[in-house]
Amino acid sequence: MATILLVDDERGIHEVFEDAMEAGRRVLHAMDGMEALKLLEGEEIDLIVTDLTMPHLDGMALLREVRERGVRVPALVLSAHGSVPNVVEALKLGAHDFIEKPAGTDRLRMAVASALRSGERDRERRELEERAGVAPAFLRSMVGSSAAMRELVEQVALVAGKRARVLVLGENGTGKELVARAIHEGSDRAEGPFVRVNCAAVPETLFESELFGHEKGAFTGAVANRAGRFERADGGTLFLDEVGELPLSMQPKLLRAIEAGEIERVGGGGTQTVDVRVVAATNRDLARMVEDGSFREDLYYRLNVVQLVVPPLRERRDDVPELARHFLEWACREENLPLRELAPEAERELVAHAWPGNVRELRNVIERLVIFSSSARLGLEELRRALPGGGGAPAAASGLFDSELALRDLVAEAEREAIRRRLERFEGNKTRAAESLGLERSHLYKKMKGLGLDGSDDD
Repeated sequence: MATILLVDDERGIHEVFEDAMEAGRRVLHAMDGMEALKLLEGEEIDLIVTDLTMPHLDGMALLREVRERGVRVPALVLSAHGSVPNVVEALKLGAHDFIEKPAGTDRLRMAVASALRSGERDRERRELEERAGVAPAFLRSMVGSSAAMRELVEQVALVAGKRARVLVLGENGTGKELVARAIHEGSDRAEGPFVRVNCAAVPETLFESELFGHEKGAFTGAVANRAGRFERADGGTLFLDEVGELPLSMQPKLLRAIEAGEIERVGGGGTQTVDVRVVAATNRDLARMVEDGSFREDLYYRLNVVQLVVPPLRERRDDVPELARHFLEWACREENLPLRELAPEAERELVAHAWPGNVRELRNVIERLVIFSSSARLGLEELRRALPGGGGAPAAASGLFDSELALRDLVAEAEREAIRRRLERFEGNKTRAAESLGLERSHLYKKMKGLGLDGSDDD
């Protein structure tokens, strides 16, 4: 029997909550945070449900105290004063979900059941980690040891087990879908479906049918009933990729589906309830789109409960060798070839490359390298043939101008690549490299230091 601790200073809430609970749920009652802490000392609690605004010790303070004491128990936050900052703060303190008062019986039951499943899953995962001494499986696909990547992995681990909607931001090719899948696989919905919708690839006239389904005869070509993506994702996660491309006409309908958990098929006569967690991703500036009226503000805040930013590869160059080895092993396995290795000079070339296409471009380069090279040890010449443009073209000619970098960053990447290649030609002699570039040697040192290259005065 699961034991739930309800903390709220309104007696009526206790009665409503007790009545809403199904059989097999034991409810303990506390009128404030101080009383709740005393109960936690003597009882084995499976779930905390707490109000935010209470005398003596409020809900946020209670969650902080529980966390500081090392008590690993899921929590639900009940409040009539919901706001995005409150949601984010509660999630950071371990809350599984945030429910605005008044909450209906179905909503309470669903949230409690989900939080209890999440708590059980967390306990099982901790036991497995302690026995195996390794990272959870759902995080192992996120390759990289840089500070930026470690921070992202920590954020994914924190948010995965919660119910909150997540907005993943990042340039094309950075791995936003990988993050969305990790969130799904680390949640209590992992056994449920993961359904992806590429909002940029669906014609506007078909969006409603694609998301919500249609009934036979609803329009020309609707020859049979068809479930939409929301129905297919029921009990799991719906990943709205490139959500910034969602037509303005569809945004109110998506907002209603997210808020109410109800959908209606095109041509249908009634609504259907679905239990779907929404994770969205975009490479666009949604906040600016809200300002110019091309994206609804209310939908933006519904999607952007928790925001994760996937850094571009140029901002985590330390991860390039690790990623390259990972993709090399994958490509050899896919092509049924013996495992190969990268020469140190090839790894250095990979680190120096601009990577306007981010991780996706790196994976493609490694795959080409494996397919077109027969050597067991892959060197610099083989790599340069595999890079975009072939034969070691400068970064600007290797797709840099097709990237989404700002002009300042484009110029910096082009300068960095030009200096690096010129130094390579003159075997590191900075005096000769400066002369060939039409620069004073002191100017070259300043340039190199500003671009993050080794600008020490040693020829």
